[in-house]
Amino acid sequence: MQPFDLSAYPYTSSRPVMLGSRAVATSQPLAAATGAEILLAGGNAVDAAIAMAIDLTIVEPTSNGLGSDAFALVWDGELHGLNASGKSPQAFSPDMWADLEELPLHGWLATTVPGAVSAWQTLWRRWGKLPFRRLFEPAIRHAENGFPVSPITARNWQKQATDYLSLDGEAHKSFRACFFPNDRAPRPGEIWRCPEQADTLRELATTEGESFYRGKLAERLVAFSEATGGVFSLDDLRNHQAEWVDPISTTYRGLTVSELPPNGQGIAALMALNIVEGFDLGAQPRESVVNYHQQIEAMKLAFADAHRYVADPRTMDITTAELLDKAYAAQRRDLIGDRAIPLAEPGLPKGGTVYLAAADDELMVSFIQSNFMGFGSGIAIPGTGIALQNRGSGFVL
Repeated sequence: MQPFDLSAYPYTSSRPVMLGSRAVATSQPLAAATGAEILLAGGNAVDAAIAMAIDLTIVEPTSNGLGSDAFALVWDGELHGLNASGKSPQAFSPDMWADLEELPLHGWLATTVPGAVSAWQTLWRRWGKLPFRRLFEPAIRHAENGFPVSPITARNWQKQATDYLSLDGEAHKSFRACFFPNDRAPRPGEIWRCPEQADTLRELATTEGESFYRGKLAERLVAFSEATGGVFSLDDLRNHQAEWVDPISTTYRGLTVSELPPNGQGIAALMALNIVEGFDLGAQPRESVVNYHQQIEAMKLAFADAHRYVADPRTMDITTAELLDKAYAAQRRDLIGDRAIPLAEPGLPKGGTVYLAAADDELMVSFIQSNFMGFGSGIAIPGTGIALQNRGSGFVL
């Protein structure tokens, strides 16, 4: 491995930065170790990314799960985008919101068809090298034998405890029993295990993910939905498929930066880059108040637009090109002064997302797996450990 040029590294560190031909990175150390394990077993970067994504549903359930959505960018000489977010059930109607004063964060109305498993399938079928079942082995091990809950995950678990323990409907009982046994969150270092998730992972590994959409797991999800007031049908799951999409991009001072298009939120990062491009960030120290202020305000403005306009691209009334227009960015930049501006849309949702990356000599993967908010909807399919996301609560109707 060649040492990184530390003179160009912008942050002080007691450790030298090294770069090799293969690398993995994610938020949870056990999941990162899983990625390294897969590389050492002969897998490629896509195998490692999938294995980390699978493991993160177990070791960091506070931000993603087996019922999450997923988005990926893969470079194999060309850049490919994959959108594995699901649609609302066919039986869903906006009229169902009529008696609600605000969009619910929990419950069946907040839930869309989970897409993460379809992302694992689709990426593996195109680029995978190892057997699909091999990618599940670390996560099965962690779910069955247990793992020490890391401090940050434990803190997030505890922060969400009051909210999720207050859910008392029939649809929420299995969620509470799975993730808050004894009505509390696990403490840092406490060994956490979930054998029912291990069983689900084995089912997914054996069926190459098909059980989630066309088999036993799909039937269990729909049966629970029907029994507790949901509107999912088997057709909703059977008809789901991850979609290949063309990435969107902008330029920032000679660099091309790419993201996935709407309905994902990546466009907000590109819009913010367009805004800050007009500031001379190098005129101030990197850690200065002015630098932070300008970047934070740019993200606030970008998220305000994303929260208002981003939807299924087939229904958006503002185009991606309009949102990424440099002239529009200049107009937004003019709103940034010396003082913080109020949010255009107060109460933007809190994050519930994990990120991972993997690279080897031929492939690079950038991958997001998301519950949308925290643990998601507060609904888990009994006996499976499949917690469903609540992305539907962020829809703009």
